[in-house]
Amino acid sequence: MSDSGQVQELEARHVLQTYKRQPVVLTRGEGTRLFDADGRAYLDFLSGIGVAVLGHGHRGLADVIADQARTLIHTSNLYYHPFQGRLAAKLAALSGLQRAFFCNSGTEAVEACLKFARRYWFSRGVAGRTRFVALDHGFSGRTMGALSVTANPHYREPFAPLIPGVTFVSPDDVASLEAAITEETAAVIAEPIQGEGGVRPLSAEFAAAIARVTKRTGTLLIADEIQCGLGRTGHAFHYQAFGWKPDLVTVGKALGSGVPVGAALVAEHVASQMFPGDHGTTYGGNLLATRAALYVLEQLTGTAAPAPYDGGGVIGHVREVGPLFGERLEGLRARHAVVQSVRGVGVMRGLELTIDAQPVVEKALAAGLLVNRTAERVVRMLPPFTVTLEDIDQAVGILDRVLAEVAS
Repeated sequence: MSDSGQVQELEARHVLQTYKRQPVVLTRGEGTRLFDADGRAYLDFLSGIGVAVLGHGHRGLADVIADQARTLIHTSNLYYHPFQGRLAAKLAALSGLQRAFFCNSGTEAVEACLKFARRYWFSRGVAGRTRFVALDHGFSGRTMGALSVTANPHYREPFAPLIPGVTFVSPDDVASLEAAITEETAAVIAEPIQGEGGVRPLSAEFAAAIARVTKRTGTLLIADEIQCGLGRTGHAFHYQAFGWKPDLVTVGKALGSGVPVGAALVAEHVASQMFPGDHGTTYGGNLLATRAALYVLEQLTGTAAPAPYDGGGVIGHVREVGPLFGERLEGLRARHAVVQSVRGVGVMRGLELTIDAQPVVEKALAAGLLVNRTAERVVRMLPPFTVTLEDIDQAVGILDRVLAEVAS
């Protein structure tokens, strides 16, 4: 049996079978390329589901991680260390929200924000303001709280009953949004671009309605930026494109470029209603994760100083290649009837097909391109922020051939 076969056989016997893995064993990465156990190269347009934003094998990030691992990895949140405050200040400058709670993933950030929203109203003595409004097609994670504000019944039903008091509204229906938000609503949670739901940007009209209704009613707004945030769309956070002023923001994926780290960003008026013991984590904000995240943000923004984003760094590169990426994908739509629409912004893109997307994903893999399927008919692409126009042209060329093949 080959080494790849041994890896897959061992997992089949001992790893809980909750993932439908592609039959490839990846062992090494360099830039926008991944390599399997047999040495074959793949152009990575998934980046670990939106995570490896600096690409693979990034020497600077590797050096920072190695140095910190040799120095000190973890001490717990019972003590101070040099990096949490610096990282929080950097995120505050980028987001406009003054404080951060550090955790280990985007899902944990959602859990924290749901708790903080309820604690806010409790601290203010407002009884019964405990409900949430979330959006159809939205996805916020798989823990019980995050799952409770995730719309897809396929994810929800096996684990019911979930946290009660969640109302889902269509992201195309302003009237339903206005009706759903009542004096019992603690917060609205919304992804500016719905990732798992099929790379669906909120319309300008609906985004404006969220801002208007939450402001009028005093309802807290949680912007879920786990997938679209920290530069993937060319904005530091995509809610900024809508003019939102959220009370809470969830951050994950891109923040560590592969090192597990997440954050709940909290506006000062909400933070003032939180107290010691309200939330906690053993690993969250450890030295290794926060130092890595600081380095990643320095690369993304082009500066180590806490300051509002001014258009530089790797995010500036995204602003350059993102529109060209969209143009190349629109070319596919023009050439292939099977492509129904092109969605997304920056380097967060989806091809909505008239057929199930899985055959396209599988044939792309065989041709050396990593993409994935979401919302059944969408080919999702989340390449590293460092992706070049040459990479984009190569990926589009592969998809061109694959789409012609599946349509024949």
